[in-house]
Amino acid sequence: MTGPEHPYFYLDGCATAPLRESVISCMIRAQQESWGNPSSLHRIGCDAAESLERARLSISNSLGADRSDILFCSGATESAHLALIGLAKTQSPGRLVISSVEHPAVAAAAQQLVACGWTIEEWPVDAFGKIQMEHLDRLLQAPTKIVSLIWGQSEVGTLQPIQVVGEACRSKRIPFHTDATQVLSQGCPNWNELPVDLLTASAHKCGGPRGIGLLLFRQEIAERIQPLFAGGEQENGLRAGTECPVLAQGMAAAFRDIASCQANQIELSGSGIASVRDALLALLCQNDAIRLNGHPTERLPHHLSMLVSDRHGQPMSGRALVRALDREGIAASSGSACSSGRDSDSPILKAMGVDPLWRRSGLRLSLGYWINPATLTEINDRIQNAIDRMNHNLA
Repeated sequence: MTGPEHPYFYLDGCATAPLRESVISCMIRAQQESWGNPSSLHRIGCDAAESLERARLSISNSLGADRSDILFCSGATESAHLALIGLAKTQSPGRLVISSVEHPAVAAAAQQLVACGWTIEEWPVDAFGKIQMEHLDRLLQAPTKIVSLIWGQSEVGTLQPIQVVGEACRSKRIPFHTDATQVLSQGCPNWNELPVDLLTASAHKCGGPRGIGLLLFRQEIAERIQPLFAGGEQENGLRAGTECPVLAQGMAAAFRDIASCQANQIELSGSGIASVRDALLALLCQNDAIRLNGHPTERLPHHLSMLVSDRHGQPMSGRALVRALDREGIAASSGSACSSGRDSDSPILKAMGVDPLWRRSGLRLSLGYWINPATLTEINDRIQNAIDRMNHNLA
């Protein structure tokens, strides 16, 4: 039962974030004024095309990029596929290096290349989910032709050292791609300062609309990318299909909000999201049944990954706990939203060397701009209530 006196707390921002008010108003205006097909030559089409390019320019300003560096697509999954498969199509097969904790979209794109003669090698990670840097020199030797690393891991929150890896790739002229979907939901890095050739992001993790993402790419890489499917010549011939200015404007508004908060250092009433996350973690960890998972410091600022045990010290089912939390008025996740519906081992926790018994006990809480820090005590109380109820039901 939820209502003004018993609100429902949404702690699953890594799955999708609620639309920002600025995004809603921007999209309503765009729908009224820019609903035409941007490829049409009449006035309505030209208005739509102008709206699309204004959105592209706004996003480029937020990210320190040139507007020609931005390609709109349907989301992060398509972006990652275009980056890896589109780049691989234009060269002879070699080795693609990815981390062992990639998002399923990147792992799936990599597997498609196997049928084309490519070999895939997974970069091992340590117990925190961070790549083991002692493998750097070996993995960047021939026959490696592309490297792709997730910047911020969505299930456990660990950040990868993309600056170091990117600079090493650049010195060897190896194209470097990163899935930055979760990182860009919390801040806008400067594209010109990143040693990255291709960057994937999505709007709906940022408080923008679902159904749109982007691929950032260096101009010298553009001619080496082949489109995934044929059709029109939209997006400079790299992505066929009618563009949607409404979604693009919504994405641009979300990035403007993030960049503004970042520039003014104002977020959650002057308190950084990391400090709010840490305050919640301190409350939760008063219960010995809860322990942090992933890297303790080098992690996404809005992300908590935990392993939860029952009163006997045994792993508690993460999926069952998510359902119990929902009854308490809290939305959470047992892992990545793209795989949490399956009752199976987490490949991410497996790569980190987590004991098989504990791989189903993960709980992910991801916060955002919509969280009021004054509610943290109540959130903690509800989580503890859910755990207590599950313990009470044990035989």
